[in-house]
Amino acid sequence: MSVAGLLLAAGAGRRYGGPKALAVYDGRLLVERAAAMLSAGGCTPVHVVLGAAAREIEDRADLTGAVVVGNADWASGMGSSLRAGLRSLPQTADAVVVALVDQPLIGAEAVRRLRSAFARGARIAVATYDDRPGHPVLFAHETWPGVSEAAHQDAGARAYLRDHPEEVTYVDCTSTGSPVDVDTPADLTALRPHG
Repeated sequence: MSVAGLLLAAGAGRRYGGPKALAVYDGRLLVERAAAMLSAGGCTPVHVVLGAAAREIEDRADLTGAVVVGNADWASGMGSSLRAGLRSLPQTADAVVVALVDQPLIGAEAVRRLRSAFARGARIAVATYDDRPGHPVLFAHETWPGVSEAAHQDAGARAYLRDHPEEVTYVDCTSTGSPVDVDTPADLTALRPHG
């Protein structure tokens, strides 16, 4: 079973004041933390979609072992990054786990739980925290064309998930980390490690 990882890290971080990929939490850039989390969760290969400040991120971040994917259309929203990332993945991958760069408290155990759900037959596995759906999200290979087609602007895969509830398996990841996202420097300062 081959499960790839896909990290969406192309945004400009307008509310943050710069690309969140370059923000530092607990001594590491968010882009490094998230790529390492996918890898530690068993994803291989890990593809990282960059857009805004891509060259600076590549220069500053240690993304050893990851495949960097450029998204020239990053300003149009997360949907274009999801499409670019899915197109970049090896066709031999059975599934992909998609994560966002601005959620540094998500743990590798969440990725492992999604992979386990896939091994048990889930086509789409969505991490939940206190019964609320969040990230990461696993998509079986056969869903990629539909997910790509439905991904527009900042909606990402939301429309596909809404239109195909019968394909979704929810996986409790409450004990594995926190889905809190970082939108501002104050959000980052307020973060406390999960547990």
